[in-house]
Amino acid sequence: MNERKDQWSSKLGFILSSAGAAIGLGAIWKFPYVTGMSGGGAFFLIFVAFTILIGLPMLISEFIIGRGAGKEAISAYKKLAPDSLWVWVGRLGVVGCFLLLSFYSVVGGWVLIYSGLSIPGKLISEGANYPELFGAITGSPWITLLGLLIFTLANVLVISSGVQNGIEKANKYMMPLLFIFFIILVVRSLTLEGAMEGVKFFLAPDFSNITGQSILYALGQSFFSLAVGFSCMVTYSSYLKKDVSLTSSATTVVSLNIFVSLLAGLAIFPVVFAFGFEPAEGPGLLFMVLPSVFGQLPFGGLFLCLFLLLFLFATLTSSFSLYEIIVAALTANGKWSRKSATWLTGLVIFIAAIPAALSSSNLAGVELFGKSIFDATDYLVSNMMLPFGSLLIAIFIMRKMDQVIVKEEFHLSSKVSPALFSAWSFLMKWVVPLTIGLVFLNTLGILEYLWNMIVG
Repeated sequence: MNERKDQWSSKLGFILSSAGAAIGLGAIWKFPYVTGMSGGGAFFLIFVAFTILIGLPMLISEFIIGRGAGKEAISAYKKLAPDSLWVWVGRLGVVGCFLLLSFYSVVGGWVLIYSGLSIPGKLISEGANYPELFGAITGSPWITLLGLLIFTLANVLVISSGVQNGIEKANKYMMPLLFIFFIILVVRSLTLEGAMEGVKFFLAPDFSNITGQSILYALGQSFFSLAVGFSCMVTYSSYLKKDVSLTSSATTVVSLNIFVSLLAGLAIFPVVFAFGFEPAEGPGLLFMVLPSVFGQLPFGGLFLCLFLLLFLFATLTSSFSLYEIIVAALTANGKWSRKSATWLTGLVIFIAAIPAALSSSNLAGVELFGKSIFDATDYLVSNMMLPFGSLLIAIFIMRKMDQVIVKEEFHLSSKVSPALFSAWSFLMKWVVPLTIGLVFLNTLGILEYLWNMIVG
């Protein structure tokens, strides 16, 4: 297989970019509030187990497909399974990333607005009503559209600069800063009076609070937080040189993802408990609870600013991967230049994101299947398309792809034992598809229906 001309300059650049793709809204926003609503420590333990047993094998699989083909998502499946319908797995990924960006960019815009307000210290004020502030920001069409526009432009400027000079360079600065900011916040939160109650909640397993639903939440969170399912990592790994071990790279990315989830819990739960808030605050934890908490701390404005900046960095590094899969597909046939394809992608995504951006203001009364436009798009992508795409990838790599290429890419530039390959193959052939299938059935409500039939 030939290597691509456009490549990562180093293994570190690839790992930081892949980790950046994985560490985003799922790890920093969704993980803490889902953990808070699902019992804390026991949920975190189950999440780590699923991340290692399900997420890691899937990540290795996407890496193998991408570098094995040396092509972006659509062309990769076309090359590895010519004249077949498997090319639609890549196309599903491109469409999925487009739809995901149509609401992900809206949240990115909110974070941008909050970050901008926090820098001059205007976000934290005495007696502020933070739920009301969040409602005012999301309910203003001009503010949300401005945030969306700036977030879109930031992505376009980075992606148009290329793999090395754009994505890799941005991640080399953003990811280390993200970890530094996180560690500062963790140290500050752990020094608060009453912080250990939050640590105990987060790290001490109490399985009495675990239900079947929370186990499925842990599975979904571990799986979806690694950016697998839409072939983003297929595109990223297609730029990777042959002298880099895919297994060690994937293990490093998964370890970083777990580490960030650990830092997120240690940064948030001690602070929440120290000031008497409920850990199960839901999605409003970031935008409504944390500003209120930081507002009661000495230098709280500074720490809130640091938190929002790291959240902004994580949101951007994830969106880079979503943009790249679309741009790479548009430029694959050589008819579009990277700059033209990127600006076109940004323009179309901005227009497509307008309904979701206005779903809390001008289009608040518009519903799709009983949900707002924002929530309906989120549900379609996260709960339907992503697990379906993941299931197809798992079937493809074990049932359709040439196993000689699979084995070669797995072992290339790494000293892994044959037993490790056998374990990965078993997980991908049986455990991963079955587990993804259970998540998908649960999403559709079929598991609950079957359970109700069994028990009466």
